[in-house]
Amino acid sequence: MKKIVCIPDSYKGTLSSITVCEVMKKVIHHHFPTCDVITIPVADGGEGSVDAFLSAMPGEKVFTQVHNPYFETMDAFYGRFDDHLAVIEMASAAGLPLVSDRLNPSLTSTYGVGELILDAIDHGAKRIIVGLGGSATNDAGCGAACALGVKFFNQEGETFIPVGATLKDIVRIDTSMADKRLEGISITTMCDIDNPLYGIHGAAHIFSPQKGANPSMVLELDEGLRHVSSMIERWCHVDVSTLSGGGAAGGMGAGMVAFFKSMLQMGIETILDVVKFDELIQGADCIFTGEGKIDSQTLRGKVPVGVGRRALKQHIPVIAMVGAIGEGIDEVYHQGISAIFSINPQPVDFSVAKNHAYENLQLSMDNVVRLLSIMK
Repeated sequence: MKKIVCIPDSYKGTLSSITVCEVMKKVIHHHFPTCDVITIPVADGGEGSVDAFLSAMPGEKVFTQVHNPYFETMDAFYGRFDDHLAVIEMASAAGLPLVSDRLNPSLTSTYGVGELILDAIDHGAKRIIVGLGGSATNDAGCGAACALGVKFFNQEGETFIPVGATLKDIVRIDTSMADKRLEGISITTMCDIDNPLYGIHGAAHIFSPQKGANPSMVLELDEGLRHVSSMIERWCHVDVSTLSGGGAAGGMGAGMVAFFKSMLQMGIETILDVVKFDELIQGADCIFTGEGKIDSQTLRGKVPVGVGRRALKQHIPVIAMVGAIGEGIDEVYHQGISAIFSINPQPVDFSVAKNHAYENLQLSMDNVVRLLSIMK
């Protein structure tokens, strides 16, 4: 084996994609010392996205002061790369860990995310990738929009910064005062879910309970999202009511499209484009990918299938190393996945398996690479 590419997703709750890459590379080099092993850690847009990009390509982490979900001053960061690219994970300014035991999506804001976008532009960014995930918010991105000059008015004609509980108070939106620094900036939003903005499958019903919403608050938040959707259509002339992914990160998906003219894209597609994956894999003998569990949901744009589809075009075999193998996976074999191996040597509950994920991955990789070594 002369060249192998490793591009796994994280194993949720057990191993980061960076750690999985390290294990894969170590085992491959044990059996093929001279093999060129290219590692590309993947993150879904939430916490760890910037570190994943920094592990995959040259860049630096930039720290700056912004406002946290409760409008308190804090230090946050984003990634800065060559070619005027910045990568922002909204979790660094609006993430769940930042609110600690003050979970309340009615009161939290994405204002700090907007501040990160402005700082990135001030430092020369022309292209910005915003990763959605792990948010403590349900404000449809209105807070971030305010940070960039968009004005929201209530019935009394006063401007305010909407949060989940006050989305219902918006009667007018004025984007004419949006910061001129946004002009000419290309913004792509990484979004790995297809939930709409509101409704039983929307941001409030599906995600706000884990952010601290009780049943009555869920209904109030959902009504607020319905209302802001109508205001966006009226004043911004954008229909986000049925936007696939609009409900991501408390409606931030819809907000990025409405207020920032951003394009929503599956995270894996964004990463593959940025790292020039199609070029990197040229001449590769095989590709290793993986995730915590491969099942029918993998076909909805998860990492293994995203990788498989690209590799298929170049006829490069793809081996998926996964924590568990679920039902309905037959179709993934038609999407570029050549073989799937579970790293768990015996059927045990996840509460047990997660404590042995590192050694199980190492052992399984060793067995698979041994097989490759006798077939070369």
